[in-house]
Amino acid sequence: MISIVPPFAIFIVGALLIPLFKGPWKKAYMLCLPVIGFINLIHIPEGNQWVVAFLEYDLVLGRIDRLSLLFGYIFHLISFIAILYALHVKDDVQHVAGLVYAGSALGAVFAGDLFTFFIFWEMLTVSSIFLIWARRTERSLRSGFRYLLVHSAGGLCLLAGIVIHVNQTGSVEFGFLGLNGLGSYLIFFGFGLNCAWPLLHMWLTDAYPEATITGTIFLSAFTTKVAVYALARAFPGTEALIWIGAVMTGFPIFYAVIENDLRRVLAYSLVNQVGFMVCGIGIGTNLAINGAVCHAFNDILFKALLFMSMGAVMYRTGKINGTDLGGLYRTMPWTCIFCMVGAASISAFPLFSGFVSKSMVMDAAAHGHMRMVWFILLFASAGVFHHAGIKIPYFAFFSHDSGMRPKEAPVHMLLAMGITAALCVFIGTFPGPLYSLLPYPVDYVPYTVPHVVGQTQLLFFSALAFTLLLLSGIYPAEMRCINLDADWLYRKGGGRFYGVMDRSLNRVNSICEHVFVKKIAGCTASLFKDMIPRVVLLIMVSAWVLTGVRGERLAIKKRNVYNDIVGETLPVGISAGVAALFIILIYVLI
Repeated sequence: MISIVPPFAIFIVGALLIPLFKGPWKKAYMLCLPVIGFINLIHIPEGNQWVVAFLEYDLVLGRIDRLSLLFGYIFHLISFIAILYALHVKDDVQHVAGLVYAGSALGAVFAGDLFTFFIFWEMLTVSSIFLIWARRTERSLRSGFRYLLVHSAGGLCLLAGIVIHVNQTGSVEFGFLGLNGLGSYLIFFGFGLNCAWPLLHMWLTDAYPEATITGTIFLSAFTTKVAVYALARAFPGTEALIWIGAVMTGFPIFYAVIENDLRRVLAYSLVNQVGFMVCGIGIGTNLAINGAVCHAFNDILFKALLFMSMGAVMYRTGKINGTDLGGLYRTMPWTCIFCMVGAASISAFPLFSGFVSKSMVMDAAAHGHMRMVWFILLFASAGVFHHAGIKIPYFAFFSHDSGMRPKEAPVHMLLAMGITAALCVFIGTFPGPLYSLLPYPVDYVPYTVPHVVGQTQLLFFSALAFTLLLLSGIYPAEMRCINLDADWLYRKGGGRFYGVMDRSLNRVNSICEHVFVKKIAGCTASLFKDMIPRVVLLIMVSAWVLTGVRGERLAIKKRNVYNDIVGETLPVGISAGVAALFIILIYVLI
């Protein structure tokens, strides 16, 4: 009999013990964690598990159903692959952060209430940021802080929405919400920020390329996919998501085509692929939801494969810009082959994984008579082949000869890429096992003659267009430059706003300091500095004059009394008398 525990616990508790292990034992221990976690997961029965009473609510740490299980399976699988890929890393910070990040993702997708979900949602941000900072460069530090600020804002929106929703409904259950009030809109926005919606996507394209080589594999798998899961759970059939997703599939293509940093190309491609998922969730039919979560499963694999291949190139050469690479197929043939498998998968070639999932979303749009949405998705499919299917392998491994002859990637990296590539081919060739895990029964058949012929034609003419544009010199050349994205508005605008506030408010502050602090406060301080000695002397001198004290004797008495008061050596009797006279004077005046 196997004792089951919450899926997140194995990863998070296991991560904290990593520093206790050394050498080969540490590698074996880390690889065992997702294996043990997967064995634990398959023994958890469906339904609500680990219900904890908190105040007036029941917190559900494990809501097990077909939707959460699908994400649980792929999160365990990609964790094992990412750990295998990162065995050469000696930095415990990366290992601990990566496993806590994976555990947080599992905690979020299995959470049955909004409060538990929010806790793990925030843990995603806290743990993932160390995978960016662990690169220890100025750019990664700055990107990490921007990442933290953006996700903190999203987390505050989500928390505010949860509080309002619970106050209005009295329920903390994490289920279908729909857009029906301020609370739901704030939750919707919080999910959308992590989903990298248009104009909110810059945190992804800014931070992921600056993360460590191995950290990017974790980053590409969890944050956006947990957000996709959350939308599928809470907002299926929300019409706004159809157009948000359609825009997401389209605009990143133009940035990816002109981007020189190949990891940044993949970051834009990640936004593009999440757009297909968001669009499918918005359509909301069984076919569309199945297609969205199936594509999320596949995207985790082939996007990780592409990031791993580029990471291997970066690990061996220290370079990642298209202008600096080329001709690497000679000495890195296996990495090149695995990269091409990932490129074929993301481009939805027949017999590769993207073919059996992306088409489900497009067919759902066609069945819903959404002609414009279907056309945008078709255009995006062709664009993906351009920037990820062709550009990534072409400029990294072919194109011009960079003259570099690096060694092939380490064996453990090749093994991780090989497992992922094999899964991409297996799922694309035999989609049945994956279809059996989807939330709704599947009667979709991807391998029909019209679908295969149509997709092959699309890919063929996309390749032809790329070739003709390249030969004619029209295709954008790889250039060492910085491409302006929507974040230019708030970076420049924020800088200008800061400058205006600095010149205006700080000027007002300087004037106020001069007038109120230096002048008024200074004069007041000077006035009251000798107030007590002056009052005492006024009374004492009046008495001395009445008694006939004059001239030099009066000056000596005044000086002695003043020094005694300032030096706090005035006799007690005199002090008491002065105090009594002062009180009497005040009483008379009042």
